[in-house]
Amino acid sequence: MNKISTKLATYFFIVVLILELFLMYYLHQNMINTRVEEEFSLLLANGANHRDVLVENFTDMTIKHIILMEKNENREVAITNSTGDIINSSDRSYMLLEEYNLLINDLNNKKDEVIVSDWRRSPYIVSAHPYKVSKNQSGYVLMFQSTNSMNQMVNGMNMHFVISGVTIFIVLFVVYAILSKVLTRPLIRMKEATEKLSKGDFNVSLPILGKDEIGELSSSIQKLANDLQHFKSERNEFLASIAHELSTPLTYLIGYSKVAMRKELSEGERNHYLEIIGEESERMKNLVKNLLDLARIDETSFTISKQYFWARPFFENIYKLVAPSYETKKIKLNLNLVCEKDFQIYADSIRLEQIMLNLLDNALKYSDENSEVTIEVYNKDRETIISVTDTGIGIPSDELAFIFEKLYRVEKSRSRIYGGSGIGLAVVKELVEAHGGTINVKSKVGEGSIFTITL
Repeated sequence: MNKISTKLATYFFIVVLILELFLMYYLHQNMINTRVEEEFSLLLANGANHRDVLVENFTDMTIKHIILMEKNENREVAITNSTGDIINSSDRSYMLLEEYNLLINDLNNKKDEVIVSDWRRSPYIVSAHPYKVSKNQSGYVLMFQSTNSMNQMVNGMNMHFVISGVTIFIVLFVVYAILSKVLTRPLIRMKEATEKLSKGDFNVSLPILGKDEIGELSSSIQKLANDLQHFKSERNEFLASIAHELSTPLTYLIGYSKVAMRKELSEGERNHYLEIIGEESERMKNLVKNLLDLARIDETSFTISKQYFWARPFFENIYKLVAPSYETKKIKLNLNLVCEKDFQIYADSIRLEQIMLNLLDNALKYSDENSEVTIEVYNKDRETIISVTDTGIGIPSDELAFIFEKLYRVEKSRSRIYGGSGIGLAVVKELVEAHGGTINVKSKVGEGSIFTITL
């Protein structure tokens, strides 16, 4: 019983079979009892009618008339006197009366009553009807009803119930066959789909099965397959991008290190190549650092420890930290704390510093000389709003929705010029969301970008 269809059939048949047997037994017994009660009632009614006629006109002619009325193969009648002697009977052989002689002689009934009711074992059911014409004229009208008709009726009913039971069993089997196809076929398809998923084959297509539990399960498996297919594509693209990003600085490092080792180079040329090697090493270090940050965020192994700290000293420290880099590139960096009094920020200061350094590094890379970058911070409705505005090259509107994706670069050909890896903004977004905040961007090509964080 490893298949669900077999289990379903077994449980279904057991439950329905028990229910069917119970209902058929109840119906069978009820119909038999009702039919037997009808026979008893009819027998008592006929006997009472004969007794009433006999009491109104107790004559030999009346007795003969009663005997003639009941002279048939299914019913007999006998009339006794007060001493139990037979006055007359439709059974001329008196064999029936001899069989029930002891019962007749011991009669002491005061009302109409069935005195032999065991229709299964006795060939007749017998009713006794006491009559009294005068003090000296009394006795019983005895009615004998053959049980053959009742036994034939029961046998016929049993045969019909057997036929009905077999028919119901066949119908149930047909219903099971239909249900097994309707219910188990989609389950089997879902099982096959999950087996394909477990083997790494995410190309799964399941039909829409409605809004019931099976349909919801099918939709969930299909969604899982689509997500896994998407993740697989992202992983392959991610690995290819990482290989590309790492191979580029490694190529520079290897190439310029070989050039720097040439003996015929002047000291100035050697220092120039060593500076290039240092820049590429720093770039590769930052790339690996950001990759590690992303890995920790994905694995939820990093922690956000929020606490209150003052805004002004925090951002002034960041300003001092990045200002030299901006001065070297001749870009003006502005810090604007939009408030008269200092206020506190509830965040992880280390992670917020990482967010700001990534945004400022991004602004530095994509801004030209003699442009401006402005940090603006203010408090509104118990929320801290931080914006980084640059007047750099900007981002095309159709690219804005993708810039926070891992390793996504706007115009990938320019990454070599500006040194972008497509990881910094992904780290920023993950860290902001880990704080429970949001980050938005507005940009226009040739005019610059505004990144706004709400914490």
